[in-house]
Amino acid sequence: MHTELDENRTVIAITGSDSEKFLQDLISNDVTRAKTELVYAALLSAKGKYLFDFFLTTDSNGFLLDIATDQAPKLAQRLNMYKLRADVAVSGTDITVGRGTGQASTGALVDPRHDALGWRQYGPESVQSPTIDWDAIRVAHCIPEAGIELITDNTYILEAGFERLSGVDFRKGCYVGQEVTARMKHKTELRKGFATVEIDGSAPIGTDIIANGKVAGQIFTQSESQAIAYLRFDRADDNMTAGDAKIRYCVPV
Repeated sequence: MHTELDENRTVIAITGSDSEKFLQDLISNDVTRAKTELVYAALLSAKGKYLFDFFLTTDSNGFLLDIATDQAPKLAQRLNMYKLRADVAVSGTDITVGRGTGQASTGALVDPRHDALGWRQYGPESVQSPTIDWDAIRVAHCIPEAGIELITDNTYILEAGFERLSGVDFRKGCYVGQEVTARMKHKTELRKGFATVEIDGSAPIGTDIIANGKVAGQIFTQSESQAIAYLRFDRADDNMTAGDAKIRYCVPV
């Protein structure tokens, strides 16, 4: 058992007497659960499109927000824009992010997206260099990642599987982008979204997937014979191409 350092993550502290209500009014999941478990959530635009995704937990001072390092400055800027006169402080920390699979370390929190993703840990604990093939796990279980599958101001979180990944709560009440998300949940059938496909060969991320002469989606993260693809489900089949690669999608029954 060991903890691997996730060098691509940053922890932001959200403190102040209004911090819980502040976050609850903004993000896609129920903030109150972060007091007892790790919460996965997103901040959306007013049009319901993805801006940031992150994990939320708490410490003795308030909330800790675990986010991709390259997203952290823009998220902090947006949170400061929203806080107005609320008693909320947004600040950086030197807290490290560890993650692992198998038996969890003391104080670790289960990754809510999928059992195969193991657990995450926050603090100054000693960590080792990564040895786990996280991309293989993501691809096998169709777990999208910021900056690859999750595209700012473009992706809809339900098409990205956030309901399956425990990243959205439909009972918590209003938040930014909630109306669009709720409408997609209750009034439409998803015609597009991410899925794991079989791939023979390889293709650059973003390459169009072609089925019967028409664009059926795009290819994203690849791991050996599998890949994450964004698909139009009405066009996807078991005989597609992405560049020189052959793509096979097994339609769920």
